[in-house]
Amino acid sequence: MNNRDQILKAVANGKPAPKPLSLPDWSSIAPPPDLLVSFEQFVQAVGGEVLFLDNTEALQQLISTEKASGGFIINRAGEGGVVDEVPDSPRLLESVKIAYIRGSIGVAENGAIWVDESAMGNRILPFICEQLVLVLRENELVADMHEAYRRVQINREGFGVFIAGPSKTADIEQSLVIGAHGPKGLTVVLLPAL
Repeated sequence: MNNRDQILKAVANGKPAPKPLSLPDWSSIAPPPDLLVSFEQFVQAVGGEVLFLDNTEALQQLISTEKASGGFIINRAGEGGVVDEVPDSPRLLESVKIAYIRGSIGVAENGAIWVDESAMGNRILPFICEQLVLVLRENELVADMHEAYRRVQINREGFGVFIAGPSKTADIEQSLVIGAHGPKGLTVVLLPAL
């Protein structure tokens, strides 16, 4: 037996017996008293804003107004209307002014929103647009990431992402810069529960 084998054998023999990991008591963590208020506060804290609309007609009117004002607007919200096709070419997508995308889960503890790949139309869309608008229903809010992960069905689509706020960095002279490498702004449109 060479030196290497002797060392590996000594290490293997000197290992402590394995112990099972203890499971945290999630029941000891109280959810926020009001999911909607908590969600709104955290979205604002990470640089986004929340817009409350009364119905899907108001959302469609907002999108129509934006499209009429000019600029490349993509509607992937799917609430009460037809979704736009998304070009495959990143070169064409770099000029997207506003992207409306349907989210499926909003997390009250941090303001993050889960977006499925099928809602994006193209994986690059939520990261290349100038302004990102994510659309949620109030009944799609959950208290924390534990509950959100229980609802995420990654095996259904294969890709999805949690998005929290517009892009930001603070590594340049320790100054916070918003919109440095992605959307300059994030708006979350909240519609009433169905």
